[in-house]
Amino acid sequence: MNSNLNNTPTANRVHIAFYGKRNSGKSSIINAITGQMVSIVSDVAGTTTDPVYKPMEISGIGPCMIIDTAGFDDIGELGEIRVQKTQGVAEKTDIAVLLFSEVDIEQELQWYEKLRLKNTPVITVISKVDENAHIVELQEAVRKNTKTEPVLVSAKTKEGIPLLIESLIKNVPDDFELESITGTLVGGGDCVLLVMPQDIQAPKGRLILPQVQVLRELLDKKCLVMSITTDKLEEALACMKEPPKLIITDSQVFKTVYEKKPKESKLTSFSMLYAAYKGDIDYYKEGAKAIAHLTEQSKVLIAECCTHAPLKEDIGREKLPRMLRNKIGQGLTIDMVSGMDFGTNLEQYDLIIQCGACMFNRKYVTARIGQAKDKQIPMSNYGVVLAYLSGILDSISV
Repeated sequence: MNSNLNNTPTANRVHIAFYGKRNSGKSSIINAITGQMVSIVSDVAGTTTDPVYKPMEISGIGPCMIIDTAGFDDIGELGEIRVQKTQGVAEKTDIAVLLFSEVDIEQELQWYEKLRLKNTPVITVISKVDENAHIVELQEAVRKNTKTEPVLVSAKTKEGIPLLIESLIKNVPDDFELESITGTLVGGGDCVLLVMPQDIQAPKGRLILPQVQVLRELLDKKCLVMSITTDKLEEALACMKEPPKLIITDSQVFKTVYEKKPKESKLTSFSMLYAAYKGDIDYYKEGAKAIAHLTEQSKVLIAECCTHAPLKEDIGREKLPRMLRNKIGQGLTIDMVSGMDFGTNLEQYDLIIQCGACMFNRKYVTARIGQAKDKQIPMSNYGVVLAYLSGILDSISV
């Protein structure tokens, strides 16, 4: 069966990105690795414009996302935009494959340093070895400047492809998505109650991704799971022989569930679980406290990963702004960004509030957090902020 529930979400795949100059052979090598025509191949420099994403399964790695980027030596106004998109890919790259194809490797070395500064494993590759007359010279230059042993690859003859795949397997981060979403909050046999109000953000006939992933994990843990909507909370609790070990709710109904839950039951939300799973829960909690110091002259940035059209009573676009202005004052400035857009002038903000980031991998979320920390800007998460505004943050389990 090939359904969305059986497919690994993009955010849970190892992101492997290929970098190099135009016409360095990135697309050809990707096609050789995957055995598919993932990217168009041409002798014309700059054939790859926007990043190309291809979900794959590689033996030894598992589910991964292969990313073909535009040449970082692209020129002109459009070329500059393409390079900016390539830089954006670097924020989410778990493993980088950096191609060297010419004697002048100054740009490649600059990108090598950029990637290493992001703590990204970098596999150095000398491409087109079947036609490259400078292999020995390139090998020595790469060894000397990167302290790595480059993999010699030819997409045409397939030379070096098995060795490159082996290198990819070796460089999968040890901690990649190994942590559990629910952590140590519950184990086999524990009863878990999921409170899942089906609001406008949940497409008809489907659950939203965090609900699906948490439910699947709890089933894998052999937990006893009951799923309800908010209006059935009291009825569900009444029919249980014992209080549930854990209640996981939508953050938007935190206060309602908190007031009705048994004192023995731990309480958390899908968003707060993702705050710990994808981000930095301690930094988020500390960031939420900055709300107490906001004034009507303050500026807040709300960053949402999804790029859906605005919806009535949307949590990020309507509910959170309304709650914040009701507490701080109607003059509070709140800006909204979505998707990969995170802004370039973060210094102007007194607080950043990030969504649960179920659509982004952990590497990208931590990169955002790193930007906020570098600029000493408080940052939090939808669920953490809602818990803080409800006055129950210290009572929530993560």
